Amino acid sequence: MMVTAVVDLRAQFGEVRDQGDRPTCLAFAASDAHAACRPAWEPLSSEYAFFHAQKRAGQPPDRGTYLEPMLEALRLDGQPLEYSWPYLATLPPDLTSYAPPASVGEIFGRDGGRQSIGFDRITGALDNGKPVITLMKLTMAFFQPPVQGVIDYVDGDDVFPVPRHAVIAVGHGSTGSTDVVLIRNSWGSSWGQDGYAWVSRAFVEKNLFDMAILTEETDVPHCAAAA
Repeated sequence: MMVTAVVDLRAQFGEVRDQGDRPTCLAFAASDAHAACRPAWEPLSSEYAFFHAQKRAGQPPDRGTYLEPMLEALRLDGQPLEYSWPYLATLPPDLTSYAPPASVGEIFGRDGGRQSIGFDRITGALDNGKPVITLMKLTMAFFQPPVQGVIDYVDGDDVFPVPRHAVIAVGHGSTGSTDVVLIRNSWGSSWGQDGYAWVSRAFVEKNLFDMAILTEETDVPHCAAAA
């Protein structure tokens, strides 16, 4: 069945990026949601956002990060453009050398906050032109999205032992009587439809566990930008 889109914000985004094997999905989701809030698409440094979120959480860089430290990092540390500190496919062997370059240029900050979760809350934000940072559990169906179809909830679809994954909700619509949301992943353009996929209301309601929306631009404190 074809999807009838009500809202589709893909035009605010550039090419889907690929996080590779590192646990950086939330950094990519937050970075690209941030970049989509700006007047014209320019990728922001997900590495910079990840570094500062981990620093704020007291977490090492080889582990995944959490939503609250990531939102704090966007607001208080900001992000430079991607080319200022490009994403690292692998961490350096000596983690004591893992740090931003001495100079990264202009820093862009963005406020945001957690939202009460729910499918209708996602679609309401999208109706107002706001992409939604969306945290969901991973299932086998998620790894194998139908290219022209919808990822749906199926009884017995196993949830993976480490289920936390972050994507961006960028649109919504329907297929037949099924409400669906369009998500942007960070697994490259070979996943789904050029890096995007539609997911059903049932899948979202079963697997969604956190979400956030970015709001106005902020001035990053000078001491934070120099950190």
